[in-house]
Amino acid sequence: MSLQTLTRDQASEPGTARSSAPRARRRPALRPTAVLACLVLLVALAWALAPALFTSYGPTSSVGASLQAPSAEHWFGTDATGRDVFSRVVHGASHSITAALVAVAVGLVVGTTLGVIAGSVGGLVEDALMRLVDVLLAIPGLLLSLSVVILLGFGTTNAAIAVGVTSIATFARLSRSRVLEVRRSEYVEAAFGSGGTLPTILWRHILPNSAAPVIALAALQLGSAILQISTLGFLGYGAPPPTPEWGLLIAEGRDYVATAWWLTLLPGLVVAAVVLSTNRLSDAIGKAERP
Repeated sequence: MSLQTLTRDQASEPGTARSSAPRARRRPALRPTAVLACLVLLVALAWALAPALFTSYGPTSSVGASLQAPSAEHWFGTDATGRDVFSRVVHGASHSITAALVAVAVGLVVGTTLGVIAGSVGGLVEDALMRLVDVLLAIPGLLLSLSVVILLGFGTTNAAIAVGVTSIATFARLSRSRVLEVRRSEYVEAAFGSGGTLPTILWRHILPNSAAPVIALAALQLGSAILQISTLGFLGYGAPPPTPEWGLLIAEGRDYVATAWWLTLLPGLVVAAVVLSTNRLSDAIGKAERP
């Protein structure tokens, strides 16, 4: 067989010449669901920061007849006292989202501190701290948060602290595992070999290289915190009436499910949309970080 025949045969096979060339790696495109999740979270954050831009009604003032169905004037209808439900949902974003951020901050600061101490010091200190973490993990999250709320008292801030306590163990385990992994690296061993002290190496080397997974976990915990705080508000352990907190809004409408479905369904859909959007965005961030 001649060289020209081989060349014609290779040219006639589709993709033969292209297959030998290296393919450029493409960054994964942002999916429409992730874009939609970002938009939902941006709207919820805008509600929390500037509710007056989205509604002209006050959250506690009566603006019309009671139990009006959703309409062009009242998008989410009115409740039993004539208050605009959409206005209460918008103003409630500041309470629910702020409480969720406080809860994540409590778990992040306390849990990460415990995990870093356990992973850095080791020995009996590590055993004692991790046994405490195991106890926290053994208690169901809702039961633990209810116990903390009963001890501290009702209110949005206390509910946020209670939810934050339930996430301490998760942050502690993750931060400890990351600190142990980074401590085995060559540059940390070289820093110890050159005479560096533990506090200095911890601040300059271990903490910066252990922070990324912990911050990613904090993003994951935000949606869970919103759901848990809404659950406590629904059960009556959160903000007192007439505070427009999302869980309390759903609880106030449960007596009117048969006659005024919008009182529970529409605020519930808002909570579900925000929580699902947070989880979807966190999943997209996790996939983007994978090689």
